[in-house]
Amino acid sequence: MGSRTAFAAAAICAAIASPAAAQTESIEQRLRALEAVVSAQAARIEAQQRALDDQSAELGALRREAFDRPIATQAELADVRARGVADDQVNPASPGPRSVAETPAGPVGQAPIEDPADNVQLAALPENTGVLTPKGHGVIEPSLRYVHGSNNRLVFRGVEIVTGVQIGVIEASDADRNTLSPSIAARYGLTNRLEVEAVLPYVNRSDRVTTLAQRDQTSTRTVSLDGSDIGDVELGLRYQLNRARAGRPVFIGSLRYKSDTGTSPFEIDRDEFGVATALATGSGFKGGQAGVSFLYPTDPAVIFGSLAYLYNAPKDINRDIGGVRVGEVDPGDAIAASAGFGFALNPQFSFSLGYSHTYVDKTTSFLNNVKQEAEALQVGSMTFGWSLRLTPRLTLSNSYEFGVTSDAPDVSVVVRLPYRF
Repeated sequence: MGSRTAFAAAAICAAIASPAAAQTESIEQRLRALEAVVSAQAARIEAQQRALDDQSAELGALRREAFDRPIATQAELADVRARGVADDQVNPASPGPRSVAETPAGPVGQAPIEDPADNVQLAALPENTGVLTPKGHGVIEPSLRYVHGSNNRLVFRGVEIVTGVQIGVIEASDADRNTLSPSIAARYGLTNRLEVEAVLPYVNRSDRVTTLAQRDQTSTRTVSLDGSDIGDVELGLRYQLNRARAGRPVFIGSLRYKSDTGTSPFEIDRDEFGVATALATGSGFKGGQAGVSFLYPTDPAVIFGSLAYLYNAPKDINRDIGGVRVGEVDPGDAIAASAGFGFALNPQFSFSLGYSHTYVDKTTSFLNNVKQEAEALQVGSMTFGWSLRLTPRLTLSNSYEFGVTSDAPDVSVVVRLPYRF
């Protein structure tokens, strides 16, 4: 009886223990499954963290690169955005020389341009207001400038007794002046925000002046003069002043030195009366210019403007010309300003419209130790230019200036052919 009772008790205990063991084993299996899931999630989180670290490093590099981008690429992107192409970089002078989102967004089906020298520029902008040259790149720019000016004057030397009745001499003069100046300019980007420039001009001038004087009989005299020689060599420096940001203009400071390498007006040949028999090819004075220009990209155009001050150093001539002792001559300083806009019609063609005005202070001269002052000049011109991209590195630019003041030349035409390398 006792053995039966013990056997029954053991059977009951085994029956109770069997479900408990099974339950424990099931819990352990679930724990192992959860551990596997947690391990997999931890691995994914670690991989994502590494990807975030890589992206953060890349973003930092892009920010540093964007900070050092030249103004040339800023204007270029604004130019390209105006045409619906957003693959070029933002840049000036282009001037150019040369403000919006800096991350390129290339159009579908078009490969990005890798060489900064191949980027499209708004080359129709006036000289010294366009884009800058990127670091390590250069521009060779041959150009040809033609300037024509005419002046017609009618002078009465005498007295008028009554209306329509005059006693004296009537003189009329007609002067036509033409200048043809080929030049070669070179620009190089020292850094992404600093550019140097040198300009070597050659000047060919020809003047024809016809004078008609009426006394008892009419007499006409025509004088033709010409002159050809090297002009005044110029050296320049341009620097991007601020970082380009969306919705803000980009400012470029410039310094320019003008030499007196051309033939001076005081060195040309003259007759015994001191009348010139040739024409000068230079101003005869050294000078320095400081200025600032800006570019403001606003789809689909680029607004530009500039302000500059030119200092002309006075010079002691100290020589006799036609029996007159010429002492110190101060040609007077000048203030120049311009404004306008450029517009790109497609990736190859762009144009610009604007106005430029220069105030030239009066010239002071000492003749026989007597101070003489000439009138100040107001030179105003309407400007128009266009640019055609011939190849990724070669551009044809043509600009015109039409004088709107009496002191300005009638017309000025410039053809430029910049080659980027």
